[in-house]
Amino acid sequence: MHSFLRNCLGACVLLVAAGCAQLGYYMQAMQGQMTLMSEAKPIDQWLADPLVKDDLKGRLKRVREIRAYAARELGLPDNESYKNYADLKRKFVMWNVVATPELSVEPNQWCFPVAGCVDYRGYYNKEAAQAFADTLQRQGFDVRVSGVPAYSTLGWFNDPVLSTFIEYPEAELARLVFHELAHQIAYAPNDSQFNESFATTVEEVGVARWLAAQGDDAMRDNYQAYRQRKEDFLMLMTRHRQQLEENFSRTISDKEKRKRKREIFQSLQQEYELVKQSRWNGYAGYDRWFSRTMSNADFALMATYHDLVPAFRNLLSEKKTLPAFYQATREFARMEKPLRRKRLAAYADRAIEAGSSAQVFVATQYGRPALFPSYAPH
Repeated sequence: MHSFLRNCLGACVLLVAAGCAQLGYYMQAMQGQMTLMSEAKPIDQWLADPLVKDDLKGRLKRVREIRAYAARELGLPDNESYKNYADLKRKFVMWNVVATPELSVEPNQWCFPVAGCVDYRGYYNKEAAQAFADTLQRQGFDVRVSGVPAYSTLGWFNDPVLSTFIEYPEAELARLVFHELAHQIAYAPNDSQFNESFATTVEEVGVARWLAAQGDDAMRDNYQAYRQRKEDFLMLMTRHRQQLEENFSRTISDKEKRKRKREIFQSLQQEYELVKQSRWNGYAGYDRWFSRTMSNADFALMATYHDLVPAFRNLLSEKKTLPAFYQATREFARMEKPLRRKRLAAYADRAIEAGSSAQVFVATQYGRPALFPSYAPH
C-alpha cells in the first residue's frame, strides 16, 4: 500500500542524532514493523499445525498459489514476500491519516529524509492516528483516517500475508497481493499518485489473468459485479470532486465556497442513494463510507490511487508485454516529477483520444471482455 516503513527506518538514525521532536512517531513505526515480523511464520508451519482450522489452511494454500502465479505469469518479484503469515488479531495492520486544506482537494504531504514525501501519515495504533487527525482538524484541515489491510516495504523486509486480508474473496486477495508486489517493481520518491496508480494498473491486469486462468464462472461474475459497483462509486466521487475543484477555484468569498461545498456533499449523498437502489439492487457495502461526515480528504485519497491509471493503461497497451511495461515505468520513476507527469499526461491524452482502447486491451487479451468497464479510474 505504501512505503511508510522505508521512510521511517531510513530517517530514524538522522532523527536520533538531531533530537527531533518526531522521534516518537518514527519509533512507533519501527516497533510496529518489528512486532509484525516477529508474528510472521512460514506458511508451511501454519499448514502443518493441527490446531489451525481447515478454512484458514485452505486460504493459505490458495494465497501460496497466487504468490507463485504472480512471479511465474506476471513477472513480479520472486522473493520471500507473502510466503509467511501473521495473525494480528485486529481488523487493520495500520491506519493512515490523509488531510487537505478546508478549501482544496490537494492532499497535505509528509516528508522523510530518505524516500521523500507521501500523501498520508501512518500509525499502527488507531487511537494515535485519530489523535493526530484531531490535531489537524483543530487547525482547520479536512481529515480522513483510513484503515489499511496491507502495505509494502518495497523489498526492505519480507512482507507477510496478514490476517487483515486473508479472508477476502479470492479475486480480491489476488488483487491485493499483485498490488503490493508491484510496489517492489518501481518507486518514485515524492509521488504517491504515480506509485499507487501503477500498482493499481498491475493489480487489475493481474486479476484479469488470474480469473481467466484459475477462476470459474461464479468467481468471474462475482468479481465483475464488485468491479461494476466500484466503478460506479468512483465515477460518483470523481464527478463531485470536479465540482469541488471548480468551486474552490472561483473568485468568490470563502463563505460562499463553504456554502457551495456543503451543497456538493449533500448532492453526493443523494446521488449515492439513487445509485444504490437503481443500479445495485440495494447493495449496502458502501453505506459505512457515506454514513459519516465526508470531507475533501476522501477525494484526495481516491485521487492518489486512481487518477494516473488511464495513463498507465495506455502505456501498457503501447508496450504490449508486462516486462516492457515495467521497464518503461522504472524509467518514468527515475525522471524528475514535472517531466514524469508531463510524459504521463501525454499517455492519458492519447487514452482519451482513443476512447477505451487501453482498457479494452487490458480486458480482452485475458479472456473476460466485460470485466473492466470503460471508466478511467479503477
